[in-house]
Amino acid sequence: MMENLKEVESKRVHDHKMLDDLVKQVCRFGEPGPIIVGAGPSGLAAAACLKANGVPSLILERANCIASLWQLKTYNRLRLHLPKEFCELPLMAFPSDFPTYPTKQQFVSYLEAYATHFDLRPVFNRTVVSAEFDKRFGLWRVKAAGGEKMEETEYVSRWLIVATGENADEFVPNLEGMNEFSGPILHTSSYKNGESFRGKKVLVVGCGNSGMEVCLDLCNHNAMPSLVVKDTLHVLPQEMLGRSTFGLSTWLLKWFPMRLVDQFLLLMSRLILGDTALLGLARPELGPLEYKMSTGKTPVLDIGTLEKIRNGSIKVCKGIKRVRRDLVEFADGRTESFDAIILATGYKSNVPTWLKQEKSFFSEKDGFPRKAFGNEWKGENGLYAVGFTRRGLMGTSMDARRIAGDVESQWKTRQNNFISAIMAFEKTQYC
Repeated sequence: MMENLKEVESKRVHDHKMLDDLVKQVCRFGEPGPIIVGAGPSGLAAAACLKANGVPSLILERANCIASLWQLKTYNRLRLHLPKEFCELPLMAFPSDFPTYPTKQQFVSYLEAYATHFDLRPVFNRTVVSAEFDKRFGLWRVKAAGGEKMEETEYVSRWLIVATGENADEFVPNLEGMNEFSGPILHTSSYKNGESFRGKKVLVVGCGNSGMEVCLDLCNHNAMPSLVVKDTLHVLPQEMLGRSTFGLSTWLLKWFPMRLVDQFLLLMSRLILGDTALLGLARPELGPLEYKMSTGKTPVLDIGTLEKIRNGSIKVCKGIKRVRRDLVEFADGRTESFDAIILATGYKSNVPTWLKQEKSFFSEKDGFPRKAFGNEWKGENGLYAVGFTRRGLMGTSMDARRIAGDVESQWKTRQNNFISAIMAFEKTQYC
């Protein structure tokens, strides 16, 4: 009997604290708007669209700046791989004097101007450690740690927007023997330029756009790079017939089926780039667009790397079997010594590490929404996702607009009766 009374009292005290937190937020903001986790392009786009629809939001960001991936974890020579018109965020275009393919610095300045224009003020240095839907109150409870002592603060809202995106954490493969390697091993998130690798033999693991471009940069700094190509891949010229390959593909898809457009892209690529299989870069059986749709793997847009492979400045290697102290053994049995290894192995979603969900809107395996493209932006109980379409910033913009419209329709109804609902709850529960 006494134990049951203690449990009831403990629950009463806990609910009182929850209620007090809610009232404080209501007094300060009105009904709490959506909580957005992540202040990258996806989080900024969602917040801007919400604000344009009259809905406030709170952005939580673990780093000390917006777009931390772009500002802190990209190499110096990076440019947008697609023309700027395909990389704009909603409601604000790039400056007209920006080049077709803006530099990293120009893109960051655009994002900073975007945040200023919409008066977006993320709460920085707040790492979300958990987010869970509380059925009793119909609210999301988000705990974030920050400050010198990493103290936890709890935020509550009817809506939770996951904007950490596809590239939240570095993906580091577990290569056999990599701990034995005598030279430096670094992820591309730590690579800035090839200056410190002059005259050295460098093995680049990963043959996506980043791996290809890092190899090119190493060549330009008189290093001797080798590129590990484990799987098949599509390499396309960045431009065809005087237009960007991406823009041309998008236009053709309005008129022709995907497989026919793929055949055109492969024909043009063969004419412009030659047979990439002769360079050790075999293509998948599916065409580039169909392969992207089925696997999520983006074709590489060549900006000069193939010519370096063709003239021998960059060597192509098979997959790695084992790393030794000063040697790397490849799948074909060949061994070679290297001074450094750079992992161009990309990034992964970190959603499963902090989001607690009953119906598993996000896959626990890869941290992406389980729903197909077009429906991946909306889950249950006010849960949303932005930046997980595998369709770049165009996909982000579509998600942000959809989410803002959906939340706005609920917001207008709820904001007028939220305080009265809390007062009624307090009266029935505690009076």
